[in-house]
Amino acid sequence: MSGSFSLRPWLDRFYLLGGWGAALSIAGIFILMLVQSGSRELGIQVRGADDISAWLCAASAFLGLAHTLRSGDMVRVGLWIDAMSERWQRRTEIVVLLIAIVFCGYALYAVSDFVWQSYQMNELSQGLVIVPIWIPQTSVVVGVLMLFVALIDELACVLRGQIPHYRQAAAERLARGEFGESV
Repeated sequence: MSGSFSLRPWLDRFYLLGGWGAALSIAGIFILMLVQSGSRELGIQVRGADDISAWLCAASAFLGLAHTLRSGDMVRVGLWIDAMSERWQRRTEIVVLLIAIVFCGYALYAVSDFVWQSYQMNELSQGLVIVPIWIPQTSVVVGVLMLFVALIDELACVLRGQIPHYRQAAAERLARGEFGESV
C-alpha cells in the first residue's frame, strides 16, 4: 500500500540505535583502557576510569538487549521449540513471549523507580567521578525499555501468524552456513 504508515522502519532503527549505543559503549571502554594503559607508562594516573568503565559496561549490556533479541542472538531454547509442530511452536512462542513481557515489564518498572528515586534524592556516585548517579543509570532504563518494546513487537508478529524475527535471523545464519551456538 502506497502512502500507508508503517512502524517497522522506526522500530528497526530504534533497535539498531540500541545496538550502536552498546557498540559505542564497548568502544569507549576500549579507548579508556588504552588511555589508562598509555598514561600509566607516562606516570600519569587517569582518575575515575574504573567508574566510567563500569557505567559503560552496564550501558553496553542493557542497550544491546533489543538488538540482540531481534538478531536471533539471545539465548533461547530453539532446539526444544523446533522439535514441535508448527501449531505448538506458535503457541509456545506466544506463552514464552507473554512471560518475557511480564518479567521485562516488571524490570522496567523496578529500574525506572530506582533511577527516579536516585534522581529525587539527588544521589551522587560514590567513586572518583562525582555525578548524579541517575545519569549513568538511565542507560539501564533505556535498554530495558527497548527490550520491552522488542518483545511486544515480536509477540505482535507471532499473533499475526508470522515467524518471529529472532527465528528468521537464526534461520538465515544457518542457511549461510554459520553454525554458531545461537542457532
